[in-house]
Amino acid sequence: MNGLIDTAVLVDVLRSHPPAIEWLTRQDALGITSASWLEIIEGATDDLAQKRAVRFLRHFERICPSADDWDWAIQRLLQFRLSHGVDAMDCLIASTASRLHLPLYTRNLKHFTPLLGPLAKKPY
Repeated sequence: MNGLIDTAVLVDVLRSHPPAIEWLTRQDALGITSASWLEIIEGATDDLAQKRAVRFLRHFERICPSADDWDWAIQRLLQFRLSHGVDAMDCLIASTASRLHLPLYTRNLKHFTPLLGPLAKKPY
């Protein structure tokens, strides 16, 4: 696997945002975290959108957080929630990228750079 995709990028693809689609077609072996899976399903507004989202998400390897990932996420939430506005799902997504030493492709560098440093990458 060459990297992980954050929820915001997945949303852009599902909304047919041309830069996101162009970027994704040039990539291979990308994964998503279980947290992003949940966020995408949570954002579906009806049955059709939910089914479309599930079909799309199945194209990616899903990475589940380990117990250590949860501990890492909790520590980072305590450290950065108030100062940088990160939320629990941001921390959980970042924890997996940190553990695997993989880039996290995200549009939200404001939240993910404090968590991951140079592993947070803007894809387009």
